[in-house]
Amino acid sequence: MNGKGKIMEIKSAGSSPSMKPPADYFTGAVRQDPLMEAPEPARMRATSVTFEPGARTAWHTHPLGQTLIVTSGRGLAQSWGSEIHEIRAGDTVWFAPGEKHWHGAAPDTALTHIAIHEALDGRHVDWMEQVSDAQYSGRA
Repeated sequence: MNGKGKIMEIKSAGSSPSMKPPADYFTGAVRQDPLMEAPEPARMRATSVTFEPGARTAWHTHPLGQTLIVTSGRGLAQSWGSEIHEIRAGDTVWFAPGEKHWHGAAPDTALTHIAIHEALDGRHVDWMEQVSDAQYSGRA
């Protein structure tokens, strides 16, 4: 102890149940596995997200930005108004605060990434419209 309370917490693997996220925010089969949510005054959250082929997020922003660490597979990521980028295991992606974007699996390959972001006034994400099939395929 350092006189200020706990200095370390170990969370056992599998101690938080996997979750299926709301269909309003994702297209296709997606599983979220919470990794950590730091207690206040920290505001960090990390989640492992697995997307089956073709699955993806809706358009969204994060008030303090978001980092993705791709741990397996191949996927796609796009910021509003820019081209679609392929992402692969080992890649790290940064979205700036307020940057409208989406990410998910490639059409034929699953993707798993760790999503890391911070809350601002208790808010981690602002969800928007679904990514259309035309947007996902780069035809929009």
